[in-house]
Amino acid sequence: MHNETHRTRNRNRTCRAVASAVAVVLALGLAGACGGGTETKRDSAPTTQERSSPPANAESAESAKSAEALPPPALTGIGASDGRVLDQRALDAAVLADGDVPGFRVAPMDAPPPGGESADTAACAPLTAVIGGRPEPRAKAVAYRQLTGPDNGSPAVSEFLTAHGTKDATALVRGLRAAVESCAGGFTAKGGDDGPSTYTAVKRLRVPEVGDDTLAYQVTGDFGGTPVPLVFQVVRVGGTVATFYTANLDGAATPELPEALPAAQAAKLT
Repeated sequence: MHNETHRTRNRNRTCRAVASAVAVVLALGLAGACGGGTETKRDSAPTTQERSSPPANAESAESAKSAEALPPPALTGIGASDGRVLDQRALDAAVLADGDVPGFRVAPMDAPPPGGESADTAACAPLTAVIGGRPEPRAKAVAYRQLTGPDNGSPAVSEFLTAHGTKDATALVRGLRAAVESCAGGFTAKGGDDGPSTYTAVKRLRVPEVGDDTLAYQVTGDFGGTPVPLVFQVVRVGGTVATFYTANLDGAATPELPEALPAAQAAKLT
């Protein structure tokens, strides 16, 4: 019981550190992952009530299995491959919604306030722009969404869909690709309310190709000595870019970003 309480307190401390140290939009996205501050570990001893009752997550686990068994929905694309700049109405219609990916719920997410962190070197600026929820070049319109999975709201993934036009969208992905290589050894950023942020490593991740261009990478944050891996995937279709992100608040392992999410978003845009 003591060990479980200690783990829960450490996790809550990590959540608070991440929420205060990382940019506002990422903190909003991680709020679901922090949850109510309690969790049940597999190695913890069950209580009498737990022994006599079905597991609390049995229903969600069964829902997850059912969701995996379902074929992906037939999504109708809006033809954004032509490179046009989508307006806000078109973007809101194209962003992922409930029912697009089996097992996932989708809800609006507030836009971050202006400002945010800036990297210590210009080469890493594209990374902090995405962490702050405002990729560069700046979008003409943006839709922010929070996606929660079937396993007790896990995985928690956030998305922002941005309209640029082909030239700027291509430059956005190209700039991120260069930044991932240039900033592999980590970087610092400042401008947040709680002082400088430290990111100890950046690495590219292998993912299936979707859309016209795609890039996935991990940025490892250092929040009070606790490593927090942040995973991002950007997908470009014509002049529109979808950015997904998730995090691991329980250790240094790379968090999984379900392949079905970027694939479904690309299908809705194509």
